[in-house]
Amino acid sequence: MRKSFSSICSSSSAEEDGERLYDSLPLPAEAEHPCAAVLCCHRVHDSLLSSNSNFTGYRGLLNWIIILLVLTHAHLFLENFIQHGFLIDVKKVLEHLIEDNCNWPSVNLIVAANTFAITALLIERSQGKGMLTPTNAHRLHLTNLGVLLLFPAAVIVHENTISTGGAIFSLWFYTALGMKLYSYQETNRWYRQAQSTHAERCHDVSVPEKAPDEQLTFRDLYYFLFAPTLCYQRDFPCAPEVRINKLLHRLLEMVIIIQILVGIVQQWIEPIFRRSENSFSSMDSTMRLELLVGLVAPTHFFWLLVFFLSHSYLNFCAELLRFGDRRFYGDWWNATTLVAFWENWNIPFQKWCHRHVYTRLLEKNVPPSRAELLVFLMSAGLFEYMIALPLHSCRLWIFLMMLFELVVAVFLENYFQGNYGNGLVWLCLLLGPLLAVSAYFHDHYASLRQQDPKPSSSPLVSDPRLPSAVSSQPEGSSV
Repeated sequence: MRKSFSSICSSSSAEEDGERLYDSLPLPAEAEHPCAAVLCCHRVHDSLLSSNSNFTGYRGLLNWIIILLVLTHAHLFLENFIQHGFLIDVKKVLEHLIEDNCNWPSVNLIVAANTFAITALLIERSQGKGMLTPTNAHRLHLTNLGVLLLFPAAVIVHENTISTGGAIFSLWFYTALGMKLYSYQETNRWYRQAQSTHAERCHDVSVPEKAPDEQLTFRDLYYFLFAPTLCYQRDFPCAPEVRINKLLHRLLEMVIIIQILVGIVQQWIEPIFRRSENSFSSMDSTMRLELLVGLVAPTHFFWLLVFFLSHSYLNFCAELLRFGDRRFYGDWWNATTLVAFWENWNIPFQKWCHRHVYTRLLEKNVPPSRAELLVFLMSAGLFEYMIALPLHSCRLWIFLMMLFELVVAVFLENYFQGNYGNGLVWLCLLLGPLLAVSAYFHDHYASLRQQDPKPSSSPLVSDPRLPSAVSSQPEGSSV
């Protein structure tokens, strides 16, 4: 009898868990007993968290982690508010943007950018009419682009009234404009080459062809300059209509996100900056580590909000212009390698680099691996330039951190795959170039305080109750 019941239990277990640990055991011949469910309470099972279980239902753990993070950071916000009070003041930011009694050098700098765009259009028109040879036109385009890159740098370095925010925005604007105009002249050159090749192959004059000069208009150029893309082409894909509700939705998103960004900087990041009087390079190792650990969370939140702001802004421009190609990024948050993250984080920039740099290097017989390395070094140097120049400091921290990420991507890619690879990507995002950017801004903030030690010297300071501001007052002074 006992043997019979044992056979019943074994049979039921094998039928239900044939693909488990004991799937190779022979099945008994006895039929299932009607009381097997009562008599046999054990089956062959793997532990859910073991590697053999193939269990994937971790949604509850994810919710627990999210709630824990929310509660932890709520405690940090509460502690910050108790210690420093309410520091958010948008008026300080607006006063900072006025720039020297409404002179607005950054606005004048951006308005002057129209000169370079119109120059590029006139060169293209002159070449289309035969007034310029392709070689001379190409040289003029390169001269125009060279002056475009040097002009904002010279203004930012020598103009003392320009604000830090205005300098950063102007330099980023000119960098995007330079990439657009380079794509504009090179793509038009490809169109002319394709048309001349087609004319040589096809001698049928009865086939009507659209003249290339019909596309060289101010309307076409400025549509491209305002479109959320860096790569030029004629006849962009367009949406059927402008959806006003989507337009207002994106505008509201941008307003809310900007308010949150200002709050994070004034309420969270600036108090951390004010705790240290010295620059990052002059600190000892303990102070550097303490500063960087304190900046990890706010810097990462700030970066994520900047990503959502760019998402709203690019979609706002696309909706306003009925621009059809709105794939501005891929699922970079699921990237299992740093290479996959770089390919999906900023698709317009990645597309421009592939179209105008990588493929051109391949045409010059550069090996693909070396071409990829050159493109990466160019992007790292460009990122360093766009942050270091407006802050009047070049220490190569961002460039070196990106090189370190490249080393991690090359040597650790085979060891971290799947979820482990995704964790490595997020770890590099937390501790990578973002902290280098924060170190740049910390040193710039420290230099501003040394030049003007008043509590209101920084454009973001909204309350003199910060610890360092109190401690910097002379003894016996009254407030």
